[in-house]
Amino acid sequence: MTESIDNNKNGGKQSQQRADSGPLFVVGMWRSGTSLLYALLNQHSQVALMYEGDLPLLRPLFRGGKSRTDWLRRWEFWNGALTRHQLSGANLASEVSSLPMAMELAYRQYAGDAIWGCKSPNYHDSMTQLAREFPKARFVVICRNPADVCRSIARAAQKDSWFSRAGMPLRALLGCRALKNEVDGLVSAGVPVHVLQYEELVRNPEAALRGICEFLQIPFDPRMLLLENASRSAIYDGQHHDMVKGKQIRAAGLRDEVLPSALKKKIHRYTNLWREEYNGTWPAHCDPDAPDAGKPDWLEKHADALLYRAYRVRDRAVIYAYCVAPLSWLRLYRGMRGRNLGVVTQEDSVPVTGD
Repeated sequence: MTESIDNNKNGGKQSQQRADSGPLFVVGMWRSGTSLLYALLNQHSQVALMYEGDLPLLRPLFRGGKSRTDWLRRWEFWNGALTRHQLSGANLASEVSSLPMAMELAYRQYAGDAIWGCKSPNYHDSMTQLAREFPKARFVVICRNPADVCRSIARAAQKDSWFSRAGMPLRALLGCRALKNEVDGLVSAGVPVHVLQYEELVRNPEAALRGICEFLQIPFDPRMLLLENASRSAIYDGQHHDMVKGKQIRAAGLRDEVLPSALKKKIHRYTNLWREEYNGTWPAHCDPDAPDAGKPDWLEKHADALLYRAYRVRDRAVIYAYCVAPLSWLRLYRGMRGRNLGVVTQEDSVPVTGD
């Protein structure tokens, strides 16, 4: 068991959680409301989640019962997590024995005595693995109409190159099914999991948040309903986060269609298939005209599944490269792509901030 670190950066939040309590993971598909839910939950006096810390993605840094000595530098270079959360690298050991130990050290430093954990859509197809690595973990999963997920990705892609990558609509569509499979796996294994719908969250936030508080066994905190007071400093910049950085919890309202007709029909075919498989219970929300699209045939399902796996293999290959390639090469690669997410400078020193 790792003790909580006293000098947390999150305003001294207090909690009645046991010192040996496990992490809370808030997970959903991209563009399904995970950022909104994060901002609301972190208003609670007993909750302090990191925003897409994503350290579990970097598993290759922790192999053979020990970590790479530069795991902190590589984590910071990957997504600037230490800087975004104002964490002090000086209080984190350069060598730890495992990913769970490294994550608990860093995430508890941020949370102090509050419920610790992470919000990230990047765990949507690895929750059962997280549950094995963190036997006391709990999960809050948010789902959204798959068509609206793809619409939101299409709108974000107009301004953000990450969402404009090849295959993002297919990643998101079949990722919704992967998320559902992971939830079913957690339930079968007896792992505590609470599922809510994005549409219900924006329609009746108090009821949705009360349900989460009951699941976490903490009292409801009315401050969770006041988005304008939420701390959003750890959230990445970008127009696609304008809503979560606003003052009110609201649905997007009617907007022009952005999905190509062929993609829209594909989404409808899959939602029809899934609702048939789940006796109309999942997806809980889908487009009203979906019944007119039919279902995907054998060839479409297998071709899409093969392409989806190829995209995910590529995604994992990039992560592996960030874990093992020389940082000088990674800087060159990132510079060629015009990206500057990392803040590692001057011999890759980890920033020590907030002391």
